[in-house]
Amino acid sequence: MNKYSRILVTGAAGFIGSHFVDRLLLDPPAEAVLGYDLFTYAGRRENLELALEDKRFHLVTGDVRDTQNLRLLISAERIDTICHFAAETHVDRSILGARAFVETNVEGTYSVLEAAKAGGVKNFLHVSTDEVYGPAPEGVLFTEDAPLRPTSPYAATKAAADLLVQSFVKTHGLPAVIVRGANNFGPRQFPEKLIPFFISRALAGEDLPIYGDGQQRRDWIWVSDFCQGMLLALQKAAPGSVYNLGAENEWTNKQVAALLCEALDYPAGRLRHVSDRPGHDRRYAMDCSKAAEELGFKPRREFADAIRQTVAWYKERSAWAEQVRRESAEYFEKNYGSR
Repeated sequence: MNKYSRILVTGAAGFIGSHFVDRLLLDPPAEAVLGYDLFTYAGRRENLELALEDKRFHLVTGDVRDTQNLRLLISAERIDTICHFAAETHVDRSILGARAFVETNVEGTYSVLEAAKAGGVKNFLHVSTDEVYGPAPEGVLFTEDAPLRPTSPYAATKAAADLLVQSFVKTHGLPAVIVRGANNFGPRQFPEKLIPFFISRALAGEDLPIYGDGQQRRDWIWVSDFCQGMLLALQKAAPGSVYNLGAENEWTNKQVAALLCEALDYPAGRLRHVSDRPGHDRRYAMDCSKAAEELGFKPRREFADAIRQTVAWYKERSAWAEQVRRESAEYFEKNYGSR
């Protein structure tokens, strides 16, 4: 008997959510996939073009804070599995104003948990982030039982969501699994995160603003590798489990910028150091051996090759990137104008 067959994906029109929908539709046990998204600035219908061609996929507009609507959908669609991606995710935006992050990431997660409990779902996959651990000292890789010490408003709301999920596992027996991802990148990512932000600015012939000294280090993982890890967790993980899913592929922001300039044939002299953002963590790093040993998780995509493929995707859609830039001009001016 399949562990899952009728799946609700919250935040399905976002970057990672849409890639995971595509991955689910390659999997025979997925009898039906229901996408649920409010279509805020980063959730875009065009991210689901491929999925919408599959008769097993249906897309619903809805708010994760609407518990009653979720309960009705779970019942009407006979949902047995929920994959919860819906979240506000950009640290810089959370610094400018955290209310939307509290409402979506905390209240929204609580709402989805309540609906899942009421609907008796058999599987619940909660998508989290390495940022809940806070900054990692040099030489340290955080394991899944490390304390949660978030520093940004974004990370704090994701840590709160993790704790809510764990409380529903312990108190209500909800069969939930948490995955904590490293920095994802790839096609469809909204151009506010570092890699697509630099690509879109380079395509427009603009300077590339890099925070502080550019020595902040992150573990970068190709989005398709991350999706494979999440699918393995959905298939194999025991309820209550937590897994780190990263590539142990650390690069400084300045190194990533140089690699992008090379792939874009863009002058490295267009890098412009600007004042750092408040509370900017220097390093995130996770130990992913548990996922390797228990799930068979192993990222396969080589970083430089994945960067080149990502650049090619944005080049082919330069008009889309320019449209998004115009839509977000006010935010970019607010965040970078005074730096």
